[in-house]
Order: sequence, then structure tokens, then C-alpha cells
Amino acid sequence: MTSSVDLPHLPYQDLPGVFDGSVPAGVYRCPGVGPDALMHAEAAGWIGAVADLTGVTDKAGFMEAFAVGLELPGYFGRNWDALSDCLTDLSWWGETEGYLLLTAGWAGFEQAAPAEADSAAGVLSAAAGYWAVRETPLTVLLG
Repeated sequence: MTSSVDLPHLPYQDLPGVFDGSVPAGVYRCPGVGPDALMHAEAAGWIGAVADLTGVTDKAGFMEAFAVGLELPGYFGRNWDALSDCLTDLSWWGETEGYLLLTAGWAGFEQAAPAEADSAAGVLSAAAGYWAVRETPLTVLLG
């Protein structure tokens, strides 16, 4: 069973458009995205991080992967509301031209925990929407 969330696909070759603004900020499925995307982000003045979901099969594992990968503040409560709060107040991450979040292993997580993946995609999409109307975009690439 897979998630019912319909997320757009971003071909890897279109990744530079994320940083030059020709691809709108948002949450995208991006098979093949790798750590080199972080180098592109850094070159564009963005802050980037990777949450490794490889082998994650539940909400607790997802929260741990995000807490570690994004170096979330110690007050992060490991629930959907707390994740939303952290992603809509990125002051703990510092000033930047934009934010890039990558996930590795999204497809496996989505297959193992479709309801949790739907919830996660909703939180990530809401956070990207929050930043889309501000000067500092947030893009999430689900790899």
C-alpha cells in the first residue's frame, strides 16, 4: 500500500531551478536526489539538511530521523505539531537565501507506514506553503 498524497515529481535535472526560483518552492518527489544537491544549495546560499528514512517504518523512526538529520532544537517534541512548529520557525537554523530538506528512503517509509507518510507530507507541504509567501523559500525533496 502506498500513500494517497499526490505530490509532484521534480526531475533531477530541474534541481537548479529550485535555487534560481524558476521552480516554485514546495514538496517534490525527486528520485535520484543525493547529497550533491546540498552542494548546489550551499552554492546558492541556502541551508540544507538530509533526513535519512532508510529502514524507517513508523512515526517514532520518522521523528528521530528528522531530529537527527535536521539537528532540530532540543525542545522538539517528536510529534506532528512540534515538527510543524520547528519548520515554521527556522530561526534556529540561521539566516539564509532558502532552505532545502532532503529525505533519503522516502519510498520505503511511505510503503511501510502510508498513514504516517500522509501526515508527514501534509506537515512538510504546510511548512513549504508557509515559507512560499515569505522571502526565504523552503523546498523539500523526497528521494
